[in-house]
Amino acid sequence: MFENIIEQGAVLQLRSDILHGKNAPSMLFFGPSNSGKSSAALELARSLSCESDALWKCSCAACESHRYLQHPDLLIMGSVSSTAQIAAACGAFLRNPSNPAAKMVFIRSLRKLQIRFSPVLLEDDPKLSKISGVLQSLEEELSGFWNACASSRSGASSRSGASGIEKLADKLLKNAIKLENDGYSDIIPIGRIRRAAWWCRLAPNGKHKTLLIENAECMRDEGRNSLLKLLEEPPPSVSIVLTAQRREAVMPTILSRLRPYRFLKRSASSEKDVIRRVFQDSLEARSIDEKSVSSGNSLIGAYIDSFLSQNTEKLFPLAAWFIVSLARITAVSAKKNGMALPCAVKTLGERLAPLAESSDLERSVKTRDVVKILHEKSGNFEDNTFPRFLKICLEMTASCAKETGDPQFIALCEIFRKHTGGAINAADVLNQSTTLAMESFVYNLKTDLLKTRHKRRV
Repeated sequence: MFENIIEQGAVLQLRSDILHGKNAPSMLFFGPSNSGKSSAALELARSLSCESDALWKCSCAACESHRYLQHPDLLIMGSVSSTAQIAAACGAFLRNPSNPAAKMVFIRSLRKLQIRFSPVLLEDDPKLSKISGVLQSLEEELSGFWNACASSRSGASSRSGASGIEKLADKLLKNAIKLENDGYSDIIPIGRIRRAAWWCRLAPNGKHKTLLIENAECMRDEGRNSLLKLLEEPPPSVSIVLTAQRREAVMPTILSRLRPYRFLKRSASSEKDVIRRVFQDSLEARSIDEKSVSSGNSLIGAYIDSFLSQNTEKLFPLAAWFIVSLARITAVSAKKNGMALPCAVKTLGERLAPLAESSDLERSVKTRDVVKILHEKSGNFEDNTFPRFLKICLEMTASCAKETGDPQFIALCEIFRKHTGGAINAADVLNQSTTLAMESFVYNLKTDLLKTRHKRRV
């Protein structure tokens, strides 16, 4: 039980709670990205459904279904981008198609995405008509991939058969990317929360049900209220697990109904071990210099991001350039309107200027020019990088606030946080183009930043 979770003390407590029959009906797994929160939740689901000793290699039907994430008593939802992880898992499989572990990792990565678009969650969803075709193709190709791998195992394979499996893997990856591009939402819709609550109240197919809600802090107020009703009277045959990066980001009334388990950032050696075990690869093989990975990112995150055309390390200089450009745009507007530029805005621009310069992008104080350059350099925010880009901007701002200790930065961070959520909502929920969402984002930020100080220039 939990043998596959490397270097996380939280799972020891979780294991003890399960073995002593003290597991809570609702839990919060919180900690940094790539710390094993979701893997631990999936292992919890398998353990509670197991018909035997709950060991990872248990051969009971429930464990076999859970290992490949095919068990009907598991439901996953939440705003998590899976493209990079699927690409990394596909790479691991293609390097060694005959390895059962590599096949399992690839199938699990696909199923994590597929479950998020379960019919249970999508009834009456406005995006269903748009993604139904790719969902069906993904299901058919996954079934074909499974059968092809089984034929290969039975000795019916040949060089052409191996080539066919590789082609299927490539098709699966492309369809997964298309599904995420068309159906992904960075905000958890209330309709899906309500459908998940309905699912929880149905009797399980086996021993126990598990609902996993990732990045629970991305729920809107109405979604939180709907979830709260479920948490107040959770069915006895269901475990509800929420994940979040920060415990304090979860609404207090929800937090009070959850048993928290804290996941810590793993050591560098353990992160390398995860990459070696899960993806059977290394940082060196992907030409990733450990020293070049930013302090806010994990080695696992850097490795997975390296499979994206626009990875996080590439987006950091672009985000810094955008924030510095925003500071210039705000300064020009302040001067034009006879206002003093807030000190926090000036400090933010100065602190990020060196990183912005490394992007080698030209300076501009026109919103449309800035937005145009952003789209050109980000590949039109492909691979669902728009919300990730905005979050990097928010993290940079928060980091500067922490370093300076300037109280004015608190207001600045709140402004960024408010409009970041608004821009993500405009693109994901309202289907607004990222160009319009970004232009509105700049205008709203500039307007509110100037309001933080109304002093007239003398």
